[in-house]
Amino acid sequence: MTRTLQGMGSRALGRVDAVINRLYGSRYNPLYQSGTIVVALFLVLLVTGLYLVIFYRIGAPWASVLGITEQVWFGRWIRGLHRFASDGVILAALVHAVRMFVQGRSWGARAPAWISGVVLLGVLMVCGWTGYVMVWDVQAQVLAQEGARFLDVVPLFSEPISRAFVGERPLPSAFFFLNLFAHIALPIGVGMLIWLHINRVARAALLPPRGLLWGTVGGLIALAVIWPVPMGAEANLFRLPAHVSLDVIYSGWLPLTRRMTPAMVWLAGLLLVAGAVLVPVWTRPRESVRPPKSFVNERVCTGCEQCMLDCPYGAITMISRSDGRDGFVAHVDPDLCVSCGICAGSCAPMGVGPAGRTGRDQLDAVRSFLSERKPGARDVVVIGCKWSAAGSGGAGALQFPVACVGNLHTSVVELLVRSGAGGVLIASCPARDCRGREGAVWLEQRLHHGREAELQERVDRRRVRTVEASSAEGALLTAALRGFRSEITALADAALVDDDIDVMALCKQSQETAAAGVGT
Repeated sequence: MTRTLQGMGSRALGRVDAVINRLYGSRYNPLYQSGTIVVALFLVLLVTGLYLVIFYRIGAPWASVLGITEQVWFGRWIRGLHRFASDGVILAALVHAVRMFVQGRSWGARAPAWISGVVLLGVLMVCGWTGYVMVWDVQAQVLAQEGARFLDVVPLFSEPISRAFVGERPLPSAFFFLNLFAHIALPIGVGMLIWLHINRVARAALLPPRGLLWGTVGGLIALAVIWPVPMGAEANLFRLPAHVSLDVIYSGWLPLTRRMTPAMVWLAGLLLVAGAVLVPVWTRPRESVRPPKSFVNERVCTGCEQCMLDCPYGAITMISRSDGRDGFVAHVDPDLCVSCGICAGSCAPMGVGPAGRTGRDQLDAVRSFLSERKPGARDVVVIGCKWSAAGSGGAGALQFPVACVGNLHTSVVELLVRSGAGGVLIASCPARDCRGREGAVWLEQRLHHGREAELQERVDRRRVRTVEASSAEGALLTAALRGFRSEITALADAALVDDDIDVMALCKQSQETAAAGVGT
């Protein structure tokens, strides 16, 4: 059931990604950057919140927010930006969570990141709730009354909290102080949770690319200017509001919960939270089909540290050798390894990687491939990541599948070219959506920029090409293959012309020409 749900979700996301990639390019696809957008919008909330809190008054909450809204040049659009960013941060977090879930990136070594992300989402929701209550309009009144109704069933208070909202006595200013305090203090917790969320990730990107960052912020500012956030009627505990405008994210669920008893709401909430927290458990594959962790062949390891530098999750460290030789050797922490195999692609002597996917294993596999398929001078071999467009088949070429292009050892490419294949086209996921995080990036560095375990200079670069194509971008892969195949055909034709030239005749002609020149 879980695999089916993830497969359906992955296909749906792939189709949406393909559309957005055509519009903006994969570098600026916001769905690939949902996690960094959360951080960017959180910073927007901090900056705008600092401005708003200057003018907020605990003794007159609604009037002070009204005064902010009437500031035409600054307050109105800053309040709108704060409101829209608060919705956007939740939407971006949900998109990020859905993406990680459908891609199977929520279990094993990634479980702490998933759990901290669930807690982070909850804290952001509570922070937004307190912010809406601080306005003290009719929506805030309904939120406060519902919150008090839920808390009354918790045996922590001497008297029911809901009594404060019946109007028998003025609402104490301490209520607004506590909301303000929570609204300011909770972002500190958000910052700590963000650190926990990424602390196991090497080279974590905190912000989206500059164009996407300013495009997102600029779009929200334009929205805040064009569509100002209105002020609701002031809360009145002696009056039941006839009409309440509810925010879809922070209060849109109120019509449902108001029909439920507090015990039912708590039960539903606890089940929802438990289900989210336990996702790493019920999405974990059976042990028989889990990809093996990387290991190190200490006899082969030279201690170059490249696998440690390339590992996206900090799972590799260097330790002292235990075989009597001086120096250090790589060591893989299985609790941090996600079996992306990038270390196998980074090891020139092929001494590290998951079982069955080390560089040596890849060379054995490509030798079998060459003996069975026998690619010729006009053939293109597609080395395809299983999550890319090549993974769905139908590329129309000889295919050599790999788990991730970051796992690919460049010796495989060299062996294919030197064994007679006309060309090698490597199809990867978009770099911003690599399941191993940095697979496509390190592949590019190894092929063209001399990163360790690099493709040797003796390999004709005209016969090697890369293309980024997500699972739903088969047309992009087909177009790249068609263009590359025409270039390989031209290279093969040029080679035939060179072979047809009579070298002896050319030498004789050259000698006759030289003799004639001497005679004159």
